Amino acid sequence: MHIVSSMNPMLLASPPNLQLPSCHSSPCHQLQPQYVPSSFVSHRVHFVSSLSCSFPSSLRLSLCTHQSLIGAAIPSDEGPISAITFEDFIEKDWSFLDLDDINSEEEHKQKISQIISAGEVEDTSRVLVSIGSEEFVDQLVDTLPYSFLLVVHDSLFLLACIKEKYDKVKCWQGELIHVPEKWGPFDVVFLYFLPALPFKLDQVFGTLAKHCSQGARVVISHLQGREGLEQLKKQYQDVVVSELPDKMTLQKVAADNAFEMAEFVDEPRFYVAVLRFSGKII
Repeated sequence: MHIVSSMNPMLLASPPNLQLPSCHSSPCHQLQPQYVPSSFVSHRVHFVSSLSCSFPSSLRLSLCTHQSLIGAAIPSDEGPISAITFEDFIEKDWSFLDLDDINSEEEHKQKISQIISAGEVEDTSRVLVSIGSEEFVDQLVDTLPYSFLLVVHDSLFLLACIKEKYDKVKCWQGELIHVPEKWGPFDVVFLYFLPALPFKLDQVFGTLAKHCSQGARVVISHLQGREGLEQLKKQYQDVVVSELPDKMTLQKVAADNAFEMAEFVDEPRFYVAVLRFSGKII
């Protein structure tokens, strides 16, 4: 089982006497993404996942690159491995992705189904989900066949929970614009919470143009629409860093990057836009 990070190659262990230190700021360093050997990750991701599910959402955790070797001895066939400890964890609060104060439970599920249906996923589809909720990934995996699924998220804890449930799902911890092209091309891309991406819309679509197959569908969505987004901006200022694009802005940026609009719904309590990749710059 693998979780890939755009930060330092990671080895997450849980020795018997491990204690999480108090949180304080420390500089983090961006290194090249690498896989963690499966023989190490298989049991250690479980430890991270357990933390994710049991820690209160107000706890702030984030990985920094203090390197040390922890846990069992390195298998002879794996070679030396760089590892990090649980120092200076600061993770943003993503709990709101699975909360909905606007829609009823039935409406919430119906809107997720509508978003998934907009992607027109087939059993041969290669699918990318950016900043998705755990519930969204659950429903996607449970209801549709697919050939390949990559989940991209800032939260290592959320990815660990997903990975523990669905070992065949690939997980990337980092920014969408840094996802390696080796996993593409993608036939369907779900930008589940675009306002959390700290990039200009043109940057996002420029990246997607490099990762999408001919005719690929990009689905931008927000279950609670602009009305819900305004509330989230007040409560989660460190996470909600941009807006949902209006129709004219989206059409222009999409056209500049060889996408054409196939569907657009912008209601106060629901937003979904579908763009299709033409494969050539207009």
